[in-house]
Amino acid sequence: MKNFLDKDFLLNTTTAKRLYHEYAADLPIIDYHSHLPADQIADDINFENITRVWLNGDHYKWRAMRANGVNEDYITGNKTDEEKFEQWAATVPYTLRNPLFHWTHLELQRYFNITDLLSPATAKKIYADSTQKLQSADYSVRKIIKNKNVEVICTTDDPLDNLADHQKIKSDGFEVKVLPTFRPDKAMNADDLFSLNLYIDKLQGISNTSIDNIDQYLGALKSRHDYFAANGCKLSDHGLEQIYAADYTDVEIADIFLKIRAKQTLSADEILKLKSAMLYQFALWHHEKGWVMQLHLGALRNNNARGLNELGPDTGWDSIGDFSQGQALSRFLNKLDTTNQLPKTILYNLNPADNELFAAMTGNFNDGSVAGKVQFGSAWWFLDQKDGMTRQLNALSNIGLLSRMVGMLTDSRSFLSFPRHEYFRRLVCNLFGDDIENGELPNDIVWTGKIIQDICYYNAKNYFNFDEA
Repeated sequence: MKNFLDKDFLLNTTTAKRLYHEYAADLPIIDYHSHLPADQIADDINFENITRVWLNGDHYKWRAMRANGVNEDYITGNKTDEEKFEQWAATVPYTLRNPLFHWTHLELQRYFNITDLLSPATAKKIYADSTQKLQSADYSVRKIIKNKNVEVICTTDDPLDNLADHQKIKSDGFEVKVLPTFRPDKAMNADDLFSLNLYIDKLQGISNTSIDNIDQYLGALKSRHDYFAANGCKLSDHGLEQIYAADYTDVEIADIFLKIRAKQTLSADEILKLKSAMLYQFALWHHEKGWVMQLHLGALRNNNARGLNELGPDTGWDSIGDFSQGQALSRFLNKLDTTNQLPKTILYNLNPADNELFAAMTGNFNDGSVAGKVQFGSAWWFLDQKDGMTRQLNALSNIGLLSRMVGMLTDSRSFLSFPRHEYFRRLVCNLFGDDIENGELPNDIVWTGKIIQDICYYNAKNYFNFDEA
């Protein structure tokens, strides 16, 4: 029987252990998609305690606590940080076979050298020990990042962000590149006219120009796109239920925008046309600048109206959606490819039923210009766990080229999430190790080790061109 979370965690064969320890373990980390707050890196803060870095904003943990019967006062309410941590500690023993059990103890080990299992019996000591370390100079945010051998971090940023924090990080000479990502979802959210008009008004102020028509609006957004590029941005990100790919005319879009500014109700068809036009325009700009376009598809958000009204978005009320993805995604990518303006693209799906669909879709638009130009992205959100990652890796292996995958990301708001890269690397090595020992792949450790290193680091390094940022 293996010990829990030992050095060969998730590695089931001798070959897998060799592949991981000799080829994957020590590679740098390129975290090309995260939600880390740039201001905390800019200020190089120390977290007051483990609750602040671990539980604040982590809706994965919040959902588990609610499912375990924990009162909201101990989750997002006014209880003390230590009381909230104790309720998380009381929940952890009930997370057996949930990925949170692995993440929790992996992070305790990797950051604090704590091997005790978190439970009510160990909560006070773990809280005290971890908090003491977090308050030391060795645990400032920048030290945490550097100590995990991170080379690049990409945050997720609204086009209206002034990027002052990114500028400060760069001017400070921080060795790790912290780059913005252009996420314009709010700019095309015609479902909420009140919020969209407020957004347009704010853009007017930032761009110092009037925005009365669609051309002015797109011009102002293009100036923000240019500004992001000047500040090292190499990626965009779009979080959508499904791709918007309706037919439209320029006249229709112009009229729809005038209705928005007049605060007139839009039909569902008009909303879809506006989103389709704007998403297409964004993609053209991404291609023009050589950016990578990320498309996160399939989340059914804000299911619980009461929870949303009380706590706001991104507080644990989202789930997997069952949207139809294939036809619209094909139309959107094909429209860009027809004029040779399809940017490098990463497709992420949230419904595992679509794994093979997404893996097959990428192959339709790889044109030989770039290895892995259109990627089936790593397992995302609810799929970011052992089974979900393995299924994504197998779907890509069966239908595309796993060897050209750009690897893992954290997609996290926590500075303690970098071991997710380790978790992914262990699973990749275990898959290849199993196949070698089963005689399904040749026993060529050197070549297989190179492929694993590419998946875990070098493919991303070559794909994103961060060296030019």
